[in-house]
Amino acid sequence: MSETGVYKGQFIRIESEHSAIFACIGASSTGARTFTATSSNGLLLMDEGLHWASAARLPIVINNVNRSVSPSWNIHVSHDDAYSKRDTGWIQFYVASVDELYHTLIQSFKLAEDERVLMPVMVNSDGFVLSHTLSTFDYLEPEEVDKFLPPYTPPHWVMDTKNPVSHGNIVFPEFYTEFRYQIHEATKNAASVYEEVEKDYKKLFGKYFGGPIDCYMCDDADVVFTSQGSMGAEAKDAVTDLREEGYKVGNARIRMIRPFPTKEIRELASRVKAFASFDRGLSYGFGGPVANDIRSTLYHTDHRPMVKSYIGGLGGRDMTVTDIKEVILDTVKAVESGELGPEETWHDLMEL
Repeated sequence: MSETGVYKGQFIRIESEHSAIFACIGASSTGARTFTATSSNGLLLMDEGLHWASAARLPIVINNVNRSVSPSWNIHVSHDDAYSKRDTGWIQFYVASVDELYHTLIQSFKLAEDERVLMPVMVNSDGFVLSHTLSTFDYLEPEEVDKFLPPYTPPHWVMDTKNPVSHGNIVFPEFYTEFRYQIHEATKNAASVYEEVEKDYKKLFGKYFGGPIDCYMCDDADVVFTSQGSMGAEAKDAVTDLREEGYKVGNARIRMIRPFPTKEIRELASRVKAFASFDRGLSYGFGGPVANDIRSTLYHTDHRPMVKSYIGGLGGRDMTVTDIKEVILDTVKAVESGELGPEETWHDLMEL
Protein backbone atom coordinates (compact mmCIF):
# COMPACT_ATOMS: atom_id res chain seq x y z
CA MET A 1 0.00 0.00 0.00
CA SER A 2 2.87 2.34 0.76
CA GLU A 3 4.66 1.57 -2.51
CA THR A 4 1.52 2.00 -4.62
CA GLY A 5 0.62 5.27 -2.97
CA VAL A 6 -2.59 4.07 -1.33
CA TYR A 7 -1.03 4.68 2.07
CA LYS A 8 0.29 8.24 2.32
CA GLY A 9 2.34 7.80 5.48
CA GLN A 10 5.84 6.44 5.99
CA PHE A 11 6.29 2.66 6.17
CA ILE A 12 9.60 1.57 7.69
CA ARG A 13 11.04 -1.91 7.16
CA ILE A 14 12.96 -2.83 10.27
CA GLU A 15 15.10 -5.78 11.34
CA SER A 16 13.66 -6.56 14.78
CA GLU A 17 10.92 -5.71 17.23
CA HIS A 18 13.43 -3.91 19.44
CA SER A 19 14.30 -1.63 16.53
CA ALA A 20 10.62 -1.31 15.58
CA ILE A 21 9.56 0.09 18.95
CA PHE A 22 12.48 2.51 19.02
CA ALA A 23 11.68 3.63 15.47
CA CYS A 24 8.19 4.41 16.75
CA ILE A 25 9.67 6.23 19.73
CA GLY A 26 11.84 8.36 17.46
CA ALA A 27 8.97 9.16 15.11
CA SER A 28 6.52 9.89 17.92
CA SER A 29 9.06 12.17 19.58
CA THR A 30 8.90 14.41 16.49
CA GLY A 31 5.09 14.54 16.61
CA ALA A 32 4.28 11.78 14.11
CA ARG A 33 1.33 9.44 14.65
CA THR A 34 2.89 5.98 14.97
CA PHE A 35 1.78 2.35 14.97
CA THR A 36 3.36 -1.09 14.97
CA ALA A 37 2.32 -4.69 15.61
CA THR A 38 3.95 -7.69 17.24
CA SER A 39 3.28 -10.86 19.20
CA SER A 40 4.72 -13.24 21.76
CA ASN A 41 8.53 -13.12 21.93
CA GLY A 42 8.52 -10.06 19.70
CA LEU A 43 6.71 -8.17 22.44
CA LEU A 44 9.23 -9.44 24.98
CA LEU A 45 12.05 -8.10 22.81
CA MET A 46 10.39 -4.68 22.92
CA ASP A 47 10.46 -4.50 26.71
CA GLU A 48 13.04 -1.72 27.07
CA GLY A 49 11.21 0.39 24.51
CA LEU A 50 7.83 -0.17 26.14
CA HIS A 51 9.09 1.39 29.36
CA TRP A 52 10.72 4.23 27.44
CA ALA A 53 7.59 5.05 25.43
CA SER A 54 5.34 5.31 28.47
CA ALA A 55 7.84 7.28 30.55
CA ALA A 56 8.33 9.68 27.61
CA ARG A 57 4.52 10.08 27.33
CA LEU A 58 4.46 9.05 23.66
CA PRO A 59 1.00 8.12 22.26
CA ILE A 60 2.14 5.09 20.26
CA VAL A 61 -0.41 2.38 19.44
CA ILE A 62 0.47 -1.32 19.16
CA ASN A 63 -1.57 -4.33 18.11
CA ASN A 64 -0.18 -7.29 20.03
CA VAL A 65 -1.34 -10.70 18.86
CA ASN A 66 -1.45 -12.78 22.03
CA ARG A 67 0.57 -15.97 21.54
CA SER A 68 2.36 -18.40 23.79
CA VAL A 69 5.98 -17.53 24.55
CA SER A 70 9.00 -19.76 24.06
CA PRO A 71 10.30 -22.25 24.78
CA SER A 72 7.50 -24.69 24.04
CA TRP A 73 5.76 -22.03 21.97
CA ASN A 74 3.23 -22.08 19.15
CA ILE A 75 1.11 -19.64 17.16
CA HIS A 76 -1.95 -20.10 19.36
CA VAL A 77 -3.41 -17.91 22.07
CA SER A 78 -2.05 -17.35 25.55
CA HIS A 79 -2.13 -14.01 27.33
CA ASP A 80 1.24 -14.42 29.08
CA ASP A 81 3.02 -12.09 26.66
CA ALA A 82 0.79 -9.10 27.40
CA TYR A 83 0.23 -9.97 31.07
CA SER A 84 3.98 -9.66 31.58
CA LYS A 85 3.79 -6.06 30.30
CA ARG A 86 0.97 -4.84 32.55
CA ASP A 87 3.37 -2.72 34.59
CA THR A 88 5.21 -1.03 31.71
CA GLY A 89 2.82 1.93 31.74
CA TRP A 90 0.87 0.99 28.60
CA ILE A 91 -2.92 1.14 28.51
CA GLN A 92 -4.11 -2.38 27.66
CA PHE A 93 -7.21 -3.55 25.80
CA TYR A 94 -8.26 -7.14 25.00
CA VAL A 95 -10.71 -7.63 22.12
CA ALA A 96 -13.07 -10.46 21.18
CA SER A 97 -13.34 -10.09 17.40
CA VAL A 98 -11.60 -8.68 14.34
CA ASP A 99 -14.31 -6.04 14.07
CA GLU A 100 -13.69 -4.96 17.65
CA LEU A 101 -9.94 -4.95 17.01
CA TYR A 102 -10.26 -2.67 13.98
CA HIS A 103 -12.46 -0.12 15.71
CA THR A 104 -10.60 -0.24 19.04
CA LEU A 105 -7.35 0.56 17.23
CA ILE A 106 -8.93 3.70 15.76
CA GLN A 107 -10.31 4.64 19.18
CA SER A 108 -6.90 4.03 20.75
CA PHE A 109 -5.25 6.86 18.84
CA LYS A 110 -7.92 9.27 20.08
CA LEU A 111 -7.40 8.03 23.64
CA ALA A 112 -3.60 8.00 23.54
CA GLU A 113 -3.34 11.49 22.04
CA ASP A 114 -5.74 13.16 24.47
CA GLU A 115 -3.79 15.73 26.48
CA ARG A 116 -5.24 14.30 29.71
CA VAL A 117 -3.65 10.95 28.86
CA LEU A 118 -0.71 11.12 26.42
CA MET A 119 0.18 7.50 27.03
CA PRO A 120 0.81 4.55 24.67
CA VAL A 121 -1.90 1.95 24.05
CA MET A 122 -1.61 -1.80 23.45
CA VAL A 123 -4.60 -3.52 21.84
CA ASN A 124 -4.42 -7.29 22.35
CA SER A 125 -6.06 -9.82 20.05
CA ASP A 126 -6.00 -13.60 20.41
CA GLY A 127 -3.47 -15.51 18.34
CA PHE A 128 -4.74 -17.82 15.59
CA VAL A 129 -8.41 -17.39 16.56
CA LEU A 130 -8.34 -13.79 15.33
CA SER A 131 -4.99 -13.59 13.54
CA HIS A 132 -5.07 -16.68 11.31
CA THR A 133 -8.74 -17.07 10.45
CA LEU A 134 -10.95 -15.16 8.03
CA SER A 135 -13.45 -12.76 9.52
CA THR A 136 -15.59 -9.86 8.36
CA PHE A 137 -15.50 -6.37 9.83
CA ASP A 138 -17.18 -3.05 9.20
CA TYR A 139 -14.67 -0.93 7.29
CA LEU A 140 -14.61 2.85 7.52
CA GLU A 141 -13.48 5.07 4.67
CA PRO A 142 -10.54 7.35 5.53
CA GLU A 143 -12.82 10.38 5.25
CA GLU A 144 -15.09 8.88 7.91
CA VAL A 145 -12.18 8.19 10.25
CA ASP A 146 -10.99 11.78 9.80
CA LYS A 147 -14.28 13.02 11.27
CA PHE A 148 -13.46 11.16 14.47
CA LEU A 149 -9.67 11.34 14.43
CA PRO A 150 -8.35 14.63 13.04
CA PRO A 151 -4.63 15.14 12.32
CA TYR A 152 -2.54 14.82 15.44
CA THR A 153 -1.53 18.04 17.16
CA PRO A 154 1.50 17.07 19.25
CA PRO A 155 2.40 18.76 22.54
CA HIS A 156 4.81 21.67 22.54
CA TRP A 157 7.72 19.59 23.79
CA VAL A 158 8.19 17.37 20.71
CA MET A 159 11.54 17.43 18.93
CA ASP A 160 11.65 20.45 16.62
CA THR A 161 14.74 22.17 15.20
CA LYS A 162 12.93 25.50 15.50
CA ASN A 163 12.21 24.89 19.17
CA PRO A 164 15.04 22.73 20.55
CA VAL A 165 14.23 20.57 23.57
CA SER A 166 15.99 17.64 25.20
CA HIS A 167 14.47 14.22 25.84
CA GLY A 168 15.36 11.37 28.17
CA ASN A 169 17.45 13.41 30.58
CA ILE A 170 18.65 12.13 33.92
CA VAL A 171 16.19 13.00 36.69
CA PHE A 172 17.64 13.19 40.17
CA PRO A 173 15.89 11.75 43.24
CA GLU A 174 14.48 15.16 44.19
CA PHE A 175 12.03 15.03 41.26
CA TYR A 176 11.87 11.40 40.10
CA THR A 177 8.84 10.45 42.20
CA GLU A 178 6.78 13.30 40.76
CA PHE A 179 7.48 12.14 37.19
CA ARG A 180 6.25 8.64 38.00
CA TYR A 181 3.21 10.02 39.80
CA GLN A 182 2.23 11.95 36.68
CA ILE A 183 2.45 8.77 34.60
CA HIS A 184 0.28 6.94 37.12
CA GLU A 185 -2.35 9.70 37.14
CA ALA A 186 -2.38 9.94 33.34
CA THR A 187 -2.95 6.20 33.09
CA LYS A 188 -5.84 6.41 35.55
CA ASN A 189 -7.30 9.28 33.52
CA ALA A 190 -7.59 6.92 30.56
CA ALA A 191 -10.60 5.21 32.13
CA SER A 192 -12.85 8.28 32.10
CA VAL A 193 -11.44 9.63 28.84
CA TYR A 194 -12.18 6.32 27.13
CA GLU A 195 -15.83 6.66 28.14
CA GLU A 196 -15.91 9.92 26.18
CA VAL A 197 -14.09 8.35 23.23
CA GLU A 198 -16.56 5.46 23.01
CA LYS A 199 -19.53 7.80 23.32
CA ASP A 200 -18.30 9.92 20.40
CA TYR A 201 -17.49 6.83 18.34
CA LYS A 202 -20.94 5.36 18.90
CA LYS A 203 -22.57 8.63 17.90
CA LEU A 204 -20.65 8.73 14.61
CA PHE A 205 -20.55 5.07 13.63
CA GLY A 206 -23.02 3.21 15.84
CA LYS A 207 -20.26 1.02 17.27
CA TYR A 208 -20.08 0.29 20.98
CA PHE A 209 -18.27 -2.64 22.60
CA GLY A 210 -19.28 -2.21 26.22
CA GLY A 211 -16.75 0.15 27.76
CA PRO A 212 -13.99 -1.22 30.03
CA ILE A 213 -16.20 -4.24 30.81
CA ASP A 214 -18.73 -5.75 28.40
CA CYS A 215 -21.47 -7.12 30.66
CA TYR A 216 -24.06 -9.70 29.62
CA MET A 217 -26.97 -10.69 31.89
CA CYS A 218 -25.16 -9.29 34.93
CA ASP A 219 -27.97 -7.14 36.36
CA ASP A 220 -29.48 -9.85 38.55
CA ALA A 221 -26.67 -12.43 38.45
CA ASP A 222 -25.44 -14.22 41.56
CA VAL A 223 -22.33 -15.55 39.79
CA VAL A 224 -20.44 -13.63 37.09
CA PHE A 225 -17.88 -15.25 34.80
CA THR A 226 -15.00 -12.97 33.79
CA SER A 227 -12.49 -13.45 31.00
CA GLN A 228 -10.49 -11.53 28.42
CA GLY A 229 -10.36 -11.84 24.64
CA SER A 230 -12.18 -14.09 22.21
CA MET A 231 -13.67 -16.36 24.88
CA GLY A 232 -16.37 -13.73 25.21
CA ALA A 233 -18.62 -15.26 22.53
CA GLU A 234 -18.51 -18.76 24.04
CA ALA A 235 -19.04 -17.29 27.50
CA LYS A 236 -22.23 -15.55 26.38
CA ASP A 237 -23.53 -18.82 24.93
CA ALA A 238 -22.67 -20.62 28.17
CA VAL A 239 -24.49 -18.01 30.24
CA THR A 240 -27.52 -18.15 27.95
CA ASP A 241 -27.68 -21.95 28.32
CA LEU A 242 -27.37 -21.80 32.10
CA ARG A 243 -30.02 -19.09 32.34
CA GLU A 244 -32.40 -21.41 30.50
CA GLU A 245 -31.59 -24.04 33.12
CA GLY A 246 -32.54 -21.62 35.89
CA TYR A 247 -29.13 -20.40 37.06
CA LYS A 248 -28.74 -16.68 37.78
CA VAL A 249 -25.37 -16.17 36.10
CA GLY A 250 -23.78 -13.50 33.93
CA ASN A 251 -20.71 -12.76 31.86
CA ALA A 252 -18.32 -9.82 32.24
CA ARG A 253 -15.74 -9.64 29.48
CA ILE A 254 -12.96 -7.41 30.75
CA ARG A 255 -11.80 -5.28 27.81
CA MET A 256 -9.39 -2.98 29.65
CA ILE A 257 -7.01 -4.29 32.30
CA ARG A 258 -4.75 -1.23 32.49
CA PRO A 259 -5.95 0.97 33.96
CA PHE A 260 -7.90 -1.69 35.79
CA PRO A 261 -11.68 -1.08 35.74
CA THR A 262 -11.90 -0.65 39.50
CA LYS A 263 -15.14 1.33 39.45
CA GLU A 264 -16.95 -1.21 37.27
CA ILE A 265 -15.69 -4.25 39.20
CA ARG A 266 -16.72 -2.74 42.54
CA GLU A 267 -20.14 -1.84 41.18
CA LEU A 268 -20.60 -5.43 39.98
CA ALA A 269 -19.33 -6.80 43.27
CA SER A 270 -21.92 -4.83 45.21
CA ARG A 271 -24.68 -7.11 43.93
CA VAL A 272 -23.12 -10.51 43.12
CA LYS A 273 -22.19 -13.43 45.32
CA ALA A 274 -19.14 -14.62 43.39
CA PHE A 275 -16.82 -14.07 40.45
CA ALA A 276 -15.53 -16.98 38.38
CA SER A 277 -12.39 -15.35 36.99
CA PHE A 278 -10.73 -17.13 34.06
CA ASP A 279 -7.17 -16.35 32.96
CA ARG A 280 -5.44 -17.63 29.80
CA GLY A 281 -2.11 -16.86 31.43
CA LEU A 282 -0.58 -16.76 34.87
CA SER A 283 1.77 -15.06 37.27
CA TYR A 284 4.10 -17.91 38.19
CA GLY A 285 3.90 -18.62 41.88
CA PHE A 286 0.88 -16.35 42.36
CA GLY A 287 -1.83 -17.58 39.98
CA GLY A 288 -4.29 -15.81 37.72
CA PRO A 289 -3.27 -12.17 37.17
CA VAL A 290 -6.75 -10.76 36.56
CA ALA A 291 -8.28 -12.86 39.33
CA ASN A 292 -5.75 -11.39 41.75
CA ASP A 293 -6.41 -7.89 40.39
CA ILE A 294 -10.10 -8.39 41.15
CA ARG A 295 -9.30 -9.59 44.67
CA SER A 296 -7.06 -6.59 45.26
CA THR A 297 -9.71 -4.22 43.92
CA LEU A 298 -12.28 -5.56 46.36
CA TYR A 299 -10.03 -5.50 49.43
CA HIS A 300 -10.99 -1.94 50.39
CA THR A 301 -14.74 -2.43 49.92
CA ASP A 302 -17.39 -3.40 52.45
CA HIS A 303 -18.85 -6.13 50.24
CA ARG A 304 -16.31 -8.70 49.09
CA PRO A 305 -17.90 -11.55 47.16
CA MET A 306 -16.11 -14.82 46.57
CA VAL A 307 -13.49 -14.71 43.78
CA LYS A 308 -12.62 -18.11 42.34
CA SER A 309 -9.59 -18.19 40.06
CA TYR A 310 -9.41 -20.53 37.07
CA ILE A 311 -6.46 -20.98 34.74
CA GLY A 312 -6.71 -22.75 31.40
CA GLY A 313 -6.89 -22.47 27.64
CA LEU A 314 -3.11 -21.96 27.52
CA GLY A 315 -1.26 -22.33 24.24
CA GLY A 316 -4.52 -22.30 22.33
CA ARG A 317 -6.19 -25.22 24.08
CA ASP A 318 -9.85 -24.96 23.21
CA MET A 319 -12.26 -23.53 25.74
CA THR A 320 -15.71 -24.64 24.66
CA VAL A 321 -19.14 -23.60 25.87
CA THR A 322 -19.21 -26.84 27.87
CA ASP A 323 -15.90 -25.97 29.55
CA ILE A 324 -17.13 -22.54 30.55
CA LYS A 325 -20.38 -23.95 31.90
CA GLU A 326 -18.35 -26.35 34.06
CA VAL A 327 -16.34 -23.43 35.47
CA ILE A 328 -19.45 -21.39 36.23
CA LEU A 329 -21.26 -24.33 37.83
CA ASP A 330 -18.20 -25.05 39.98
CA THR A 331 -18.45 -21.49 41.30
CA VAL A 332 -22.20 -21.85 41.83
CA LYS A 333 -21.47 -24.96 43.90
CA ALA A 334 -18.89 -23.04 45.96
CA VAL A 335 -21.44 -20.30 46.68
CA GLU A 336 -24.05 -22.84 47.76
CA SER A 337 -21.60 -24.66 50.05
CA GLY A 338 -19.92 -21.51 51.33
CA GLU A 339 -16.51 -23.08 50.72
CA LEU A 340 -14.11 -21.23 48.43
CA GLY A 341 -11.96 -24.27 47.75
CA PRO A 342 -8.45 -24.01 46.27
CA GLU A 343 -6.87 -20.60 45.73
CA GLU A 344 -6.70 -21.41 42.03
CA THR A 345 -8.11 -24.15 39.82
CA TRP A 346 -6.39 -25.41 36.68
CA HIS A 347 -9.46 -26.24 34.66
CA ASP A 348 -8.12 -28.41 31.86
CA LEU A 349 -4.95 -29.82 33.44
CA MET A 350 -4.13 -33.39 32.38
CA GLU A 351 -2.53 -35.90 34.72
CA LEU A 352 1.00 -36.67 33.55
